Amino acid sequence: MFLILALVLVLCWIGGFTLFHVSGFLIHILLIFAVISIVMHFISGRRA
Repeated sequence: MFLILALVLVLCWIGGFTLFHVSGFLIHILLIFAVISIVMHFISGRRA
């Protein structure tokens, strides 16, 4: 589930960065959330 969320967030980040040419802070928040969700995926995957 975290991996799918990360993939969606990365795709939104790439789309927002390339289509709208936004260099603001908000578009990079998506990338940060994607990295956090990938880390959460690996952390929770090892416990199960």
